[in-house]
Amino acid sequence: MVEVSNGVSNGVSSGVAIHPVIMCGGSGTRLWPLSRKSYPKQFSPLLPGGSLFQQTLDRIAGAGFAAPWLMTGADFRFIVGEQAAAAGVDPARIVIEPEGRNTAPSVCTAALLVAERDPAALLLALPSDHVISDAGVFRAAVAAGAAAAAAGEVVTFGIVPDRAETGYGYIELPGAAGTEPQPFLRFIEKPDAERAAEMAGSGRFLWNSGMFLFSAATVIGLFETHAPEVLAACRAAVAGGREDLDFFRLGAEAYAASPDISIDYAILEKVEGRVMPIDCGWNDLGTWNTVWQHSERDGDGNAVSAGAQAIDCRETLLRAGEDGQRLVGLGLDGIVAVAMRDAVLVASQDRAQDVRLAVEALKADGATQATDFPRCYRPWGWYETLALGGRFQVKQIMVKPGGILSLQSHVHRSEHWVVVAGTARVTVDEDVRLLTENQSVYIPLGAVHRLENPGRVELHLIEVQSGVYLGEDDIVRYEDVYARN
Repeated sequence: MVEVSNGVSNGVSSGVAIHPVIMCGGSGTRLWPLSRKSYPKQFSPLLPGGSLFQQTLDRIAGAGFAAPWLMTGADFRFIVGEQAAAAGVDPARIVIEPEGRNTAPSVCTAALLVAERDPAALLLALPSDHVISDAGVFRAAVAAGAAAAAAGEVVTFGIVPDRAETGYGYIELPGAAGTEPQPFLRFIEKPDAERAAEMAGSGRFLWNSGMFLFSAATVIGLFETHAPEVLAACRAAVAGGREDLDFFRLGAEAYAASPDISIDYAILEKVEGRVMPIDCGWNDLGTWNTVWQHSERDGDGNAVSAGAQAIDCRETLLRAGEDGQRLVGLGLDGIVAVAMRDAVLVASQDRAQDVRLAVEALKADGATQATDFPRCYRPWGWYETLALGGRFQVKQIMVKPGGILSLQSHVHRSEHWVVVAGTARVTVDEDVRLLTENQSVYIPLGAVHRLENPGRVELHLIEVQSGVYLGEDDIVRYEDVYARN
């Protein structure tokens, strides 16, 4: 670990370390159908270089930073752990928030946990779904703000705007933006188009990036003064927390008592602080339009994924989301077309902010595509439904090397497993056997069974279920290495 001195990350110890706190539990709707409640955008490879979450981890790796604290929900804990491991990151802790309560409780909880080790430590609070093109500029800005934060200041990072943008909040400065942390006047909500153009051209306004730097002691003190109900709930949640495998699970009832509020509203808009202007190619990738802006484009301005083709199109995004899928755009201008196996979005670029309306319409219609991804990720691998009928369901299942499903039984269905790649260890009541490619096994209704991958390559199999009820809740678990209920 390298610590900071006089705001510069130079390996000279001043007793103040920077602890990144990455908030990776949220789920938005504006990048539907790729991003959904069951598998949100931060875990998807929207751009080259890994998922947005992994790119965030990469920016805070190395000199100047301690191991990160990862704040997430129960549904994403294994995805977070797996993607962190794939990125070569060993987190300080993966903290499970029992439910989403916005950024104030998340940051407050992290501050309490870090303060148990070192109250003077600096917290760098970061969303997990942003793009930063120039990581070196970002790290230099963090180093420049560290001295002020170590002295008890609240430092926020404001992005130098390159256009009028109605999708972001702004930070007003007393004068022109400089190159060092400087006082700010106020936070401003998302403006209309006329006001956004005025602010972007003035030189006195920055976009609010949602990234903050402060010491653990400072932010705890601010919560005590300005949001004591948040602090009380978080303290109780930490005190009532427990270890769960490689995670720390906060006390559910206590955490739920916290107000659902952002850190901006809870404390930052009520205190004096400093803003560090930064021009680093930042974007929160909140819409398909911003994905298009950050994608490689051809001479006609088209961003086209593998499996997609643009014919006589201009300024259009075409994205095929499945292997073997072909998406062709013909004569399109300013269009977003995103095709998944179970859903397709076609929208005008200038309506990209309104994709949530499509999700709301699907929810009202009872469509599972509104929230559920076709591939369901589990700590042992994933599964997806290939066919579904009145009394049958066909799934493809992938089990990672070393992955073990729970010892379980079903009340309403029987199953037939056919191995198509890899090796499976199958338990059916007292019988344990190994199955390889093209071998199969029948699981009678009510039989106690388990599936494992003892090999070094992925196990793929086809599961055929039949019965009067095929829901995922028809599982009686007897043992589970992942400590699920």
